[in-house]
Amino acid sequence: MSTTAELLKGAAELFPDEVVTQAHVRHLELPQGAGKFALITLDNGLDHTKPTTFGPQSLANLNTAIDQVEKEAADGEIVGVGITGKPFIFAVGADLKGVELLKRHEDALAIGKGGHDVFKRLSALAVPTFAYYNGAAMGGGVEVGLHCSYRTVSKALPAFSLPEVFLGLVPGWGGCTLLPNLIGADRAVSVIIENSLNQNKQLKGKQVFELGIADAIFEGADFLEQSLAWTASVLKGETEVVRAEVDRGEAWDQAVARGRFIADGKVHGAAPAAYRALDIIAGARNGDLRQGFDAEDQALADLIMGGELRAGIYSFNLVQKRGKRPAGAPDKNLARTVGKVGVVGAGLMASQLALLFARRLEVPVVLTDIDQERVDKGVAYVHGEIDKLLAKGRVNNDKANRLKALVSGSLDKAAAFGDADFVIEAVFEEMGVKQKVFAEVEAVVGPDTILATNTSSLSVSEMASKLQHPERVVGFHFFNPVAVLPLLEIVRGEKTDDASLATAFGVAKKLKKTAVLVKDAPAFVVNRILTRFMGEIQNVIDEGTSVEVAEKAIEPLGLPMSPLVLLELVGPAIGLHVSETLHGAFPDRFTVSPNLAAVVKAGKRGFYVYDSGKPELDPEVAALLKQGDVKLTEEQVRDRVLDAVAQEIGLMLDEGVVAEAQDIDLCLITGAGWPFHLGGITPYLDREGVSERVNGKRFLAPGVASVPA
Repeated sequence: MSTTAELLKGAAELFPDEVVTQAHVRHLELPQGAGKFALITLDNGLDHTKPTTFGPQSLANLNTAIDQVEKEAADGEIVGVGITGKPFIFAVGADLKGVELLKRHEDALAIGKGGHDVFKRLSALAVPTFAYYNGAAMGGGVEVGLHCSYRTVSKALPAFSLPEVFLGLVPGWGGCTLLPNLIGADRAVSVIIENSLNQNKQLKGKQVFELGIADAIFEGADFLEQSLAWTASVLKGETEVVRAEVDRGEAWDQAVARGRFIADGKVHGAAPAAYRALDIIAGARNGDLRQGFDAEDQALADLIMGGELRAGIYSFNLVQKRGKRPAGAPDKNLARTVGKVGVVGAGLMASQLALLFARRLEVPVVLTDIDQERVDKGVAYVHGEIDKLLAKGRVNNDKANRLKALVSGSLDKAAAFGDADFVIEAVFEEMGVKQKVFAEVEAVVGPDTILATNTSSLSVSEMASKLQHPERVVGFHFFNPVAVLPLLEIVRGEKTDDASLATAFGVAKKLKKTAVLVKDAPAFVVNRILTRFMGEIQNVIDEGTSVEVAEKAIEPLGLPMSPLVLLELVGPAIGLHVSETLHGAFPDRFTVSPNLAAVVKAGKRGFYVYDSGKPELDPEVAALLKQGDVKLTEEQVRDRVLDAVAQEIGLMLDEGVVAEAQDIDLCLITGAGWPFHLGGITPYLDREGVSERVNGKRFLAPGVASVPA
């Protein structure tokens, strides 16, 4: 058997670029004469923008610190051991950069065992141990504290989570076993499964305490001081920590069943991590920690060697890194200052944009429309949304009043936009209408004003073609709902200059959006892929496959919603319009469904009714459908749809619509909510062999979003 030190040494050799965390031990006298105490501080020597992580060398450093305090405890030199983090950060878990490099199951198993072997030593010390969650704690950072006898948490703690399932892992250093035994299975399922699959929802300090994860909560300003005073009173027997009894009966089974229901609703069995975590939680009911830790090690190793985790890490890196440094963006020093924004239109989309610009840029925003009633309605919408933010405590009174004062409306474009630096149109999706709007705006704005269009599928170059200054026109395509979806497709027209493009990227950054540079090609990225995807579903329905089979065929991908529910969200009329635009551009690949046209003509808002609470095919829609007699199986439908998507992505990359396949994936994750475990889409198509079947080659090199050879 290898020792922990040998395991970690071997793992460290596989990961030479680790940002190493030190574990500093210092001794202090506890208040009230409670005795000498050893405090371990986790610190990677960098500021809070580089959070502390656990790679193999970092775990080895903690192991060495525990060697020291273990001896001191055994010799009676100390009365307790505490562990805390550097300012604002406790620790945010395993270093994923190291996980990406692993090629063998036994190396993956060593990572799981190494973490367990170090952390569980804390619970075996001869004196009580205390974790002081002073700042952000995630994954292994949360788990190291679970191995301690007691925990305190700061009221100022901004983020606390076990995000592993979100990425395609399980909390594998004690989380799946210890948390349900501490707070009960139902609460543990909420933290490990529900929050994780809910876009990695974070807990605040107060919630950590209310869930029973922490035994005490203190203000951020003097958190460590208060925690040490509390520690002294616990050690002296003055404070007794009472925890709620854990229900190990039927409630445990019900909690696991609830977790499976949540996982089925989110990933439809398509990604294994949630189910592996639930199996371990189910097995932890008897309180056998060793059995639980062994199960965690095995699950961790299996998942590390699986495609979903590699795709999950790839997705995470796209959003965190590539999303913050857009490929192909011009030099940011070319960007002009934006001190006032104009919005043409005052409908729902335009009003959402006005709210976003006012909140993020904090500059005057003016809406215009064709009559006063529409303008007033748009401004009222923005003011109403600000009132909602105030009611939720997201802004204070002063801020709410300031934001409202920034947003106004006018019928006079010259007065509204004469001194604007950035004007965006969000009017009806028709070329003639948009060209007319831009001609009117160009006549009244200054020579350097950026003209942006929120078009979802029309040519930006054609829109700018009749203007005196087409170089200042840029596509600025948001996704609905604007407040939720981070993607912004920034479109360079044929004549768009670098200064206009740089300004657009600068504004996008201030809006806190994920900007991707796209070529001026029909429907850009997300809508082109989704329309091809939806078009193939529509085709098989038109040919004779039942709606139910066509919908169920896509479930194994684990998408956030089924294709026809998505169509309902987008609106059948918009779906039809985009398919008509793309049919005009690529008639051999994009069809216009006569059944969809009939649904739109009948004024239906979708294919389903929800009378029973579940989606059921609307009898009126069923009566409209004219189908052929070719009935496909779910597998045949899935192959058709995936082949079509792989073909379209291949063509888009050949056309240079984006720089690389990574940008396609970033767009689908941030603009369509496609899951991390798919890696957007191209890693999944590679993994399933679709890319090679259709295009004769993979989209990504082996080892990118997959296990290195």
